[in-house]
Amino acid sequence: MAKSKDVRVTIILECTSCVRNGVNKESTGISRYITQKNRHNTPSRLELKKFCPYCYKHTIHVEIKK
Repeated sequence: MAKSKDVRVTIILECTSCVRNGVNKESTGISRYITQKNRHNTPSRLELKKFCPYCYKHTIHVEIKK
């Protein structure tokens, strides 16, 4: 049986400020969130403002490729 393309897909959101700053010495990693999006409603890349525990503030998290 052929597998159909799902409308709802799982995506990973990554902090932009951690990646841009190259993960400074006091932070131990890059903040990532896993969520779902509807492919028909949002065909472009998703950007959400989420809390980054490494930056200790709310930053923009963008969708990355798996």
